[in-house]
Amino acid sequence: MGKTYNIGVMGGDGTGPEVTLEAIKVLNVASEKFGFKVNYTDYDFGGERYMKTGETLPDSAIEEFKKQDAILLGAIGHPDVKPGILEKGILLKARFALDQYINLRPVKLYPNVYTPLKDKTEEDIDFVVIRENTEDLYSGTGGFTHKGTDMEVAVQSSIYTRKGVDRALRFAFDYAKKRNAKKTWKGLSDKDKKDGKLGQLTLVGKTNVLTFIYDLWERAFNEMGDSEYKDIKRDYNHVDACCMWMVKNPEWYDVIVTGNMFGDIITDLGAMVQGGMGIAAGGNINPEGVSMFEPIGGSAPKYTGQNVINPMAAISSAQMMMDILGEEKASIKMEDAVKKTCKEMKSQAAGRMGMGTKEVGDLVAKYCIE
Repeated sequence: MGKTYNIGVMGGDGTGPEVTLEAIKVLNVASEKFGFKVNYTDYDFGGERYMKTGETLPDSAIEEFKKQDAILLGAIGHPDVKPGILEKGILLKARFALDQYINLRPVKLYPNVYTPLKDKTEEDIDFVVIRENTEDLYSGTGGFTHKGTDMEVAVQSSIYTRKGVDRALRFAFDYAKKRNAKKTWKGLSDKDKKDGKLGQLTLVGKTNVLTFIYDLWERAFNEMGDSEYKDIKRDYNHVDACCMWMVKNPEWYDVIVTGNMFGDIITDLGAMVQGGMGIAAGGNINPEGVSMFEPIGGSAPKYTGQNVINPMAAISSAQMMMDILGEEKASIKMEDAVKKTCKEMKSQAAGRMGMGTKEVGDLVAKYCIE
């Protein structure tokens, strides 16, 4: 028997617990096949607990999380709880307290999955967005004066540190290098290949307007690239141009690195490009600590308990988790099982998959065993 992994599980709200169960089902099969063990600790943080106790995520839970190898999250968001309370009190608190400074979002089109982009194929849609995850507008710096009057002023400041920018960029450069050591990105020109380039890292910002913040990003990006990553081609997009090119020419992208706010926006666009929220997975990564993995879609409370929600994003989140934890063979097998299951599904949309939530999980698990 190989390693034992301790995984904290937050099913969360709405359909979160349902999709998480299917992810665990597949993870259990993969662990048995590849000779490692997974121990789970369940946590009930979410809307229901908040309404009963007024508690979101206590400091004692953070200390428990630090003892886990990773966290698997279902979804946070309850229709009877004011927006922002659970998101700040659970998601952002966990990200900041565990210093999960990278948000990792693969954007990949799987077989038989519909994309709204005309004539684009699996080869065209295969890139990764790396979003800085603990600074920017999300740092919580700001406030109100004269709230509720006609003199009201609201300020929310975007703050970046050189340390925060550098560590996000280093992760992105290293990721691009590792990703392209295994496969050649098809967007490289013959000249790029002749010059020894492995892949491309695109910085997305807004240097023409946000002239302080993205000046810092651009300087750090070029300094690091010039001194340490000469084998990675560099590119730059304004965020609005990135949104256009992601739709028109997604094949132009290999790895994207960007700030927290812009990353939040373009990763949702990426989810639509790859076929919808039902298949989009993400990770909140601390490369030196505890990371948290979650489907990109929300809690979808209207589908709760109906066995119609798509668990693919949750399953893919578990697959990402095993890759980050170093179980590469299991991760590859889980992704292959997801691809095979996609071929048998009618759609990735809730209620139109051609099978139920549990049946999708069963099929992925079956292909994991083969």
